[in-house]
Amino acid sequence: MATAFDCIVAGTCVLDIVCRPVDLGRPIGAGVLHESAPLQLSGGGVCTNAGVAMARLGVRTGVFSAVGDDSWGAMLREVYRKEHLADHLLVQPEDSTSTTVALVDRSGERSFLHYPGACSRLDAQAFLDRMELWRSTQFLLLGYYSLLPVLEADLPEVLKKIRQAGCKTALDAAGSGGDMRPLDRCLPHLDVYVPSLAEAQRQTGKSDPRQIIGDYRGCGAPGLLGVKLGSQGVLLSPRAGEFVQIGVCRPPGDVLDTTGAGDCFYAGLLAGLLKGHSVEEAGRLGAASAACCVTAIGGYAGARDYPFTARLAGIESVEV
Repeated sequence: MATAFDCIVAGTCVLDIVCRPVDLGRPIGAGVLHESAPLQLSGGGVCTNAGVAMARLGVRTGVFSAVGDDSWGAMLREVYRKEHLADHLLVQPEDSTSTTVALVDRSGERSFLHYPGACSRLDAQAFLDRMELWRSTQFLLLGYYSLLPVLEADLPEVLKKIRQAGCKTALDAAGSGGDMRPLDRCLPHLDVYVPSLAEAQRQTGKSDPRQIIGDYRGCGAPGLLGVKLGSQGVLLSPRAGEFVQIGVCRPPGDVLDTTGAGDCFYAGLLAGLLKGHSVEEAGRLGAASAACCVTAIGGYAGARDYPFTARLAGIESVEV
């Protein structure tokens, strides 16, 4: 069956207010003035960060989430229009769009003030009512596990039905990383799952990446697993007992903001898989996508096109 989309990115979509540079070691305190460069408005969350990065990599991409009937939601929809992302957003007048203030220090590290908003109230029915969309899509990237409280209990069944419709599934985590339950019941219905080490440690109680992946396999995970290791790169496991180490990629500029790097890694990884690259090459494309991300303010502004990112990754670009 021909598909309308290579990937739909679903879940968290946020309007970010970026403040930098901020001394993160200095308390905010009552009556304290923190001077910064001009504040910047930017889309954020996995829908925006990974969605825009995938679209710039030449992937037919759409977004599915929920926003309020407010100016923040209108700004997000304008971002998606300009970046050629198909808009499948629900508008919920009774709530406000998710909004985050990102406080970024001079090294690019950040802290957040966050209002969860409309997207945090997405439920199972919102996904099950759109089975035709999933039937016309090759991949669903859903995030973030631990930040979609209304959906979480039903997530295993939602992933199962979407996968049965012929759409492959990938899950991204954030925040604390959440608990092993209900992740243990989600894993059998995931084609890709690559959390950060901190998220994986919270979920499994283990710190060794291979043991962590072993725990995921023990839950019945059939697909591509991995753990993002920060400055040590990424460990991927295409199948049980097989591991591929992906090194970090040198950014094509100064590091300004690490916001969205994990989302952009996922975008590059899935784009590589969709374009037919090997797992190793797709992982390198993900590392290069993350490296581009950190050279600009915001979670997607640094994302580049596929030929540039493939060259940075040291892989040969392919025509699909």
